[in-house]
Amino acid sequence: MLAERKKQHLDIVLSGHGSSTGVGTGFERVRFEHVALPEIDMSAIDLTTEFLGRKLSGPFLVSSMTGGAQQAQEINHNIAIACEAAGIAFAVGSQRVAIETNSDWGMNRELRRLAPSVPILANIGAAQLNTGYGIDQARRAIEMIDADALIIHLNPLQEAVQPEGDRNWRGLTEKIGLLSQSLHVPLVVKEVGSAVSPMVARKLASLGVGIIDVAGAGGTSWAAVEAQRATTASEAAIASAFVDWGQPTAYAISAIRKSLPDIFIIGSGGVRNGVDAAKAIRMGANIVGQAASVLRSATSSPEAVADHFEVMSAQLRVACFCTGSSTLADLRIARLEATSYP
Repeated sequence: MLAERKKQHLDIVLSGHGSSTGVGTGFERVRFEHVALPEIDMSAIDLTTEFLGRKLSGPFLVSSMTGGAQQAQEINHNIAIACEAAGIAFAVGSQRVAIETNSDWGMNRELRRLAPSVPILANIGAAQLNTGYGIDQARRAIEMIDADALIIHLNPLQEAVQPEGDRNWRGLTEKIGLLSQSLHVPLVVKEVGSAVSPMVARKLASLGVGIIDVAGAGGTSWAAVEAQRATTASEAAIASAFVDWGQPTAYAISAIRKSLPDIFIIGSGGVRNGVDAAKAIRMGANIVGQAASVLRSATSSPEAVADHFEVMSAQLRVACFCTGSSTLADLRIARLEATSYP
């Protein structure tokens, strides 16, 4: 049943029926001040950065998106090959199916063989920490793919509107703190589309979590996905009311950066192009994550994924050029203004 549910999730996202409707990411509400005399050589712009002790060619992460469906092996292999070629980071989807069944669906050390030099991130759900998961399962997820970090994903809204959802979330904060202190790799905590608030981010930071993936509203809506999966009118109605729930990605990035100046932020949630990526970095993200935007390419070939990020990098480079930014550090202080005109 779990594997079939993952397949349904994948199919719905690929069909385009899993997106937010009325809420934007917030990136559309701001724009860069154009610099007509940038005084830099565009070919010399440096987009490199570091993440988890490894150098990235650009500030990009393929965010968690699959785990358990039969397509997962091909998708994960395509992404791993592309990320190695492009020099960007790669986070696998939930490893729950791989941990609980005899099939790993491609979530094994072959991923590290295909991507030896880039960061790879393992992934389990916070809700599973109340269903028998603990340090042993977390370590297994890491060792399974020789990961550089472990993601704990927070999806309370999805669990709440999903008929099979895990809804007992008592005591999870303490359990996440224990993992943070017990693992030999960094712990990343991410939402899945409704945003991590500054209050929650501060609580996590106090437990030793040093990396937050905001995963704000404006991209994939898991309430919309679950509404599509609903088998009764009442289930669909409950989920549909929350399609636009959460804080926009741009707001979440900015708010957490103001609250926690030194924390590492992954900006994800509806980042559609390199201009959105530039805005995310300017507003406080260290790197930028994409999932649904990459998914169709990932079902095609490694070359399609690499081509996607070549375009993203080119767009980001143009944004740097037209703000007079030679590096990502320069971009973080480029002039940004709220739009008050069409």
